[in-house]
Amino acid sequence: MQVAIERPIPVGISQCLTGAAVRFNASHKHSRLCTDQLGSLFALKPFCPEVAIGMSTPRAPIRLVGEAAAPRVLGTKDPSQDLTVPLQHYAEQVSQANPQLCGFILMQKSPSCGMERVKVYRDNGHPAEGTGSGAFAARLMQRNPLLPVEEEGRLHDPVLCENFVTRVIVYSQWQALLRDGVTAARLLAFHARHKYLAMAHHQELYRQLGPLLANLRQADLQSTAERYFTLLMQCLKTPAKRSGHSNALQHLAGHFKRVLKPEEKQELGQLIDDYRRGTVPLVVPITLLKHHLLNHPDAYLGKQAYLQPHPAELSLRNAI
Repeated sequence: MQVAIERPIPVGISQCLTGAAVRFNASHKHSRLCTDQLGSLFALKPFCPEVAIGMSTPRAPIRLVGEAAAPRVLGTKDPSQDLTVPLQHYAEQVSQANPQLCGFILMQKSPSCGMERVKVYRDNGHPAEGTGSGAFAARLMQRNPLLPVEEEGRLHDPVLCENFVTRVIVYSQWQALLRDGVTAARLLAFHARHKYLAMAHHQELYRQLGPLLANLRQADLQSTAERYFTLLMQCLKTPAKRSGHSNALQHLAGHFKRVLKPEEKQELGQLIDDYRRGTVPLVVPITLLKHHLLNHPDAYLGKQAYLQPHPAELSLRNAI
């Protein structure tokens, strides 16, 4: 019932989050969420852009300066120190040298690694309108638009954490498919496994996935596969809401309508409704669905990634 996951999955991470004292003041921002909880699934590969471009530890602080859409990374005390290009080039080097990475966890608020909402200043030192992204992070995401990227701070939100882990695993499974070689049969099987997962995340994009694969015999298989995965990752990037999960749960429950007793149908429907209203976590109706699947085996449902998209021991669905 659980989709096979190749472990550990290689994931990049800002080095300070691993406990390394590489911050500007020779401190760290050790995240036990990353190293202990997610570290059981991920092989974390640390990167520190500032150290990589030759800055010392400790070092003079830096900040984003200019327009929020395209800020420069300048020294706080010495504005003539412009580190924008070196940080961007390092992001390109990391991207080129590490194609195996299936995700990246960044340090929030950093002028190099911040994914979003990083303070930007004017030349006169006053705060600018709007916020920006760190130079390394911005170029990393530009070079790898489908790569799951998240900030450590946001991972403490159970919904965002579950979403990130799910995307990393799907990305990893897609890379495995590419290594095995894309065929029409493998592409269709991949879509079949992730159908309800996509349904829960974004209805409109989900409805575009199936038709994209409707006539593979006459399509360019490689380009179709690329378009499919781009659309799927866009779909999964939207965190699933209770309404989306409830819709997927109801569709899954529909597969049992001819085999469950009336009281079992009522119980399942009630739990799905309880979840939709927020009185029970997602793991409750999922557990009952998996129980019915054990009693009434179904090969198609048994392969669904939605029922167990990540290792059960992470307990990521206990709080959403």
